[in-house]
Amino acid sequence: MQPNEDEIEALWDMKKAIEEIQSFMVGFSEDSYLETLWLQRVVERNFEILGEAARHVSRDFQQAHPEIDWRNTIGLRNIIAHRYSEVDHELLWSIVNDILPEISKQVSQLLSMDSDSIEEP
Repeated sequence: MQPNEDEIEALWDMKKAIEEIQSFMVGFSEDSYLETLWLQRVVERNFEILGEAARHVSRDFQQAHPEIDWRNTIGLRNIIAHRYSEVDHELLWSIVNDILPEISKQVSQLLSMDSDSIEEP
């Protein structure tokens, strides 16, 4: 299933949020991340953007591409935005290092499905 224009925009937003998280995390160890409030806030904000963008992808498209964990991506955004006191930064560190690279790869693959018609906005 090809993404429509709104889904393409959402996928680009997802890709950009992931890239921003990854770029800010360069050179940080887990301990330094856990001690650096501004970095935690940057990561939180970009996870919010990632989840909100994922929410704007239609259910049909999500179901056609179950390789991305849409539910948990959106759910993490909801926790950060609404239950911010429950954010576990050790868990976010793990997601950034263990899960985000695969999501980035999957989103990039979706954006390359028809590279002639899918350009960065």
